[in-house]
Amino acid sequence: MGTATDSLSEPRVLAHTKRRLFPDGGSDSPSYVVADTQFAREEWLPGQPVDPAVRDRLAPFNHVRIGGGYPDLVGVRSLESDLLAVSRLGDEPPLIAVEAKGYASGGVDTRLGIVQAHDRLHEANAAYVAAPAGAISGTDRTLARDLNVGVLGVDADGGVEVLETPRIVGNRSTSEATALRFQAGAQGVADASFGLNHPKNYLGYPLAHYADGDTGALLSAYDVVGAVDDARRGAAFLGLVEDGPRVELTSLGHEVVRYARARHGSVEAALEEFQEWYRSSKRFVDLAPGWGQLARRVVFEYPPTELLVTELQTMHDDWQPEPTLVEFLTHMHELHPTFAVELFVRGDEAVRRRVLTDDGALRRSALEDGSVYHSPTVFQLKAMLYHTGILTERGSEPHRLEPTEDVWALREPL
Repeated sequence: MGTATDSLSEPRVLAHTKRRLFPDGGSDSPSYVVADTQFAREEWLPGQPVDPAVRDRLAPFNHVRIGGGYPDLVGVRSLESDLLAVSRLGDEPPLIAVEAKGYASGGVDTRLGIVQAHDRLHEANAAYVAAPAGAISGTDRTLARDLNVGVLGVDADGGVEVLETPRIVGNRSTSEATALRFQAGAQGVADASFGLNHPKNYLGYPLAHYADGDTGALLSAYDVVGAVDDARRGAAFLGLVEDGPRVELTSLGHEVVRYARARHGSVEAALEEFQEWYRSSKRFVDLAPGWGQLARRVVFEYPPTELLVTELQTMHDDWQPEPTLVEFLTHMHELHPTFAVELFVRGDEAVRRRVLTDDGALRRSALEDGSVYHSPTVFQLKAMLYHTGILTERGSEPHRLEPTEDVWALREPL
């Protein structure tokens, strides 16, 4: 085993802290966290390589501005009571910011970490400083208490002791914070979201769920979709159902059922019409205008859709009516950097390291490789935006994607 100095560099301190605050599979509550892009580099200091296992533990990476700077770690999760002086802030899990300090040639600057963490409270709900336990003094703890900053002491074996607990505070929500809350919520695209690329597959799910009989069997019998799990998951991401041990229709899902009964008399009769669309490649809003318009309403309820449409309209008005994917992502990143990366770029460590510099800038050359993109956005979501009449072109699977030729343009710009 190495010395404490060797084992408690800043990246290692942060990795141990992430495991304590955001354990894998540790909670059923919404959770999502990113480490700052500086931790994606191969060497932390000259001649001090970062263990690939540490980078893997810290991934995904993004450069998220919270308060007056960029926290080392920022995420959303409902924390255990021993980590907080006050455990709840309304119904939403808190936005948490962490500043880490580790051993370096000049020692451990715990005071700076406390001040940086306090600055994050302009937008975060809770802030912590994490540092080697042996480097945290009584003076540090007093300062942290005065500034409402939590203190986490990390030991050489990776244990994390809660030395000071912060109080939850309420703060304004910025677009950067909103992006992380989106990823942590039921509709985020961080892991798996849309597995199917036609909106009828998701509209059919609440109908089959409402009808008498097994949902999966009905979806198959009416040739709506065979991938029942993907249909259920996508219906949940679109807000049509609450997906859990017991699937329940949301108010939007009930509205789909009401539309089906008003138009066809019963959900079974509606599903028979769905059967007629099996394997049709025609744009859905042209094939079935009524259902297509309903699908458009549903897709527009999905949080990223309004942002995508707004920025495409801006580009159309200002200089580029038919931007390529590379041009569109570059524009989005200038205005909504966290949302742009989380929505479009795959979250694994190698991809984020290729796409983002240490200070969070985009590497344009990396954006020209289709494999770096998140399939549920560039393939499935884009295809649904095409079928509902919002975009001019379908989506493409990442391995077939040509980002410098893939056009993102509004079918009906204003």
